[in-house]
Amino acid sequence: MPKRESWRDGGCPWLGITGTRNAPGWRILVLSAVVALLALAADQPAPISIDYPENGSIFPPEIVAPTFMWRDASAAARLWRIDITFGDGLPGIRAVSRGERLRIGEIDPRCVSDNNEPPKLTPQQAASWTWKPDAQTWAAIKKRSVNRPATVTITGFPNEQTQQPFSRGSVTVQTSKDPVGAPIFYRDVPLMPSETEKGIIKPLDQTRLPLINWRLRNVGESRSRLLLTGMYTCANCHSFSLDGKTMGMDLDGPQNDKGMYTLVPIRQQMSIANKDVIEWSTYEGKLTGDIRVGFMSQVSPDGQYVVTMIQGPGSRQQGSLNNFYTANFKDYRFLQVFYPTRGILAWYSRATGTLQPLPGADDQRYVHTNAVWSPDGKYLVFARAEARDAYSPGGKLAERANDPEETQIQYDLYRIPFNGGKGGQPERILGASENGMSNTFPKVSPDGRWIIFVACHNGELMRPDGKLYIVPTAGGEARLLRANTPLMNSWHSFSPNGRWLVFSSKSRGPYTKMFLTHLDEEGNSSPAILIDDATAANRAVNIPEFVNIPPDGLLKIDVPATEFYRRYNVAWELAGKGQYEVLPPLQCGVGTGGEGPVRGGHRRVEKGPGTQPRRSRYPPEPRGCPGQIGKAGRSHRRVSKGPGDHARLRRGSLPPGECAGRSREIRRSHRTLPEGPGDQA
Repeated sequence: MPKRESWRDGGCPWLGITGTRNAPGWRILVLSAVVALLALAADQPAPISIDYPENGSIFPPEIVAPTFMWRDASAAARLWRIDITFGDGLPGIRAVSRGERLRIGEIDPRCVSDNNEPPKLTPQQAASWTWKPDAQTWAAIKKRSVNRPATVTITGFPNEQTQQPFSRGSVTVQTSKDPVGAPIFYRDVPLMPSETEKGIIKPLDQTRLPLINWRLRNVGESRSRLLLTGMYTCANCHSFSLDGKTMGMDLDGPQNDKGMYTLVPIRQQMSIANKDVIEWSTYEGKLTGDIRVGFMSQVSPDGQYVVTMIQGPGSRQQGSLNNFYTANFKDYRFLQVFYPTRGILAWYSRATGTLQPLPGADDQRYVHTNAVWSPDGKYLVFARAEARDAYSPGGKLAERANDPEETQIQYDLYRIPFNGGKGGQPERILGASENGMSNTFPKVSPDGRWIIFVACHNGELMRPDGKLYIVPTAGGEARLLRANTPLMNSWHSFSPNGRWLVFSSKSRGPYTKMFLTHLDEEGNSSPAILIDDATAANRAVNIPEFVNIPPDGLLKIDVPATEFYRRYNVAWELAGKGQYEVLPPLQCGVGTGGEGPVRGGHRRVEKGPGTQPRRSRYPPEPRGCPGQIGKAGRSHRRVSKGPGDHARLRRGSLPPGECAGRSREIRRSHRTLPEGPGDQA
């Protein structure tokens, strides 16, 4: 058997050298090779780390140019050549950048306060260089990278004269053939923590509420459109029908009443009047009573129904304070936490104007929340957990998100048939339940195949450890989305074609931003794409939601219904200070048929067969009643009330001028309201 050459024998088989242990030739050759390798290494460019876009990123065909960000290991590099090559065999695209540093965007000075900080760059961001393609270059890149990768190579040089590269790095990106196809509706909010108060959802002080904006963003444009601003009451948790014809939104009434909702047709110029406002009330049916909270309400795909979470009979007796765990933190980065610990699902019919419990999701041994519709409206997906008290006796309030002092709760996802409001047996969704996590905020894809949800260790919404998972609607293995960022992933929404997902994250700093990810046929997601310049650098994006309309399908929203609530709150506050002489006139809500000045101190007396008179919470006065809030309105009687309407009162009980009493009786003419999340007594 022939002898095999080896290093031990003085040979080097892979170089083709044979010899003996004592032969010096191979040693000389190896030494020369080492010297050559060291020389080659000395000429190798230093690495460039391209942080954005990430390798494998997929862009929508209509999106505006992104800002490329990279860090260069060579301290000498001051000029960068960007080469983009494609798989079409044609010459590539070349650009040169002098590498501007990443800059912080514009600041809204109204949102600067002692309890937050101006945005600042992380050390990694501060070390980054940037390049943004011009519109023509970006259009060419997108056109040539549809469904096939383009390689972006960034090479660093110390100056224009040097030919030898000092640094180099590359990523591949591509453009999808799938358009986003719809604009994104979202809230644009300041982060200014308010005073902590047990059981009160209060991320902003009442005086700061007008700073909240509502915007619409078409990703094919570089800026967002301002739709609504300056509201003196809180509105949130908006949703849209799948056909893009109806918008629903939770709306706070006077004195922070969390039990109101608005349903309104979507038009270019929208106006939300009192006739569009629903007052959630008893779940037995007709809209009368004292339900204090409608939580995470969702419009059905056809816009005919709304599903919401309300208090069941037992929890109503205990009061809303014991149905929600809430904590407002001084840390503006994660300034609040809230999640329900008791509640049932109820559904509202626009046709009948009634609110009823959904059988199968009304078991008061459990809390039922976060219900969303399937695209065909045949079933609902919701989160459920064992009901419990929101606060333990003598327990401390949490001081930060994920504080061990938080009330511990983990939800599982369930599916239940709607069945025309008859409900059915809830079924636990495998992969999104009993997994040691809290599974919440489900969204069903437009084709009905997938559910994307948030999993975290405790509670729901805006959790630092929140991650997005995808699971088949029938249940199965849950997969972590590739698009997840390191810090907080939540508030997601499918595009109407189901190929894009928008979501919020704090990965780029405390002021939340929104991102896109592409979803293929198998539910695989791509790295996150930033939607840049959605708001000022010191404001946060909140609740981004796709709406199935053209980019110009919504231009402005007016909410005259809330003007009455604003004046009501001002009057209440001034009356509490004894400043009756400066009480403002309260204008009757638009859409109620009232005209002229109205005052908030009148009580509305409701009479009917077998009923006792009772005082209403929101009592507009009749026309021709020019007096200020006072005790004079007791003889006004209620004529009619319909879904969404406040009482319409018959004139003539008092002649004009005889209702001029001051509001010293305001507190006596209104009953004390129970305290609940977001409410003051």
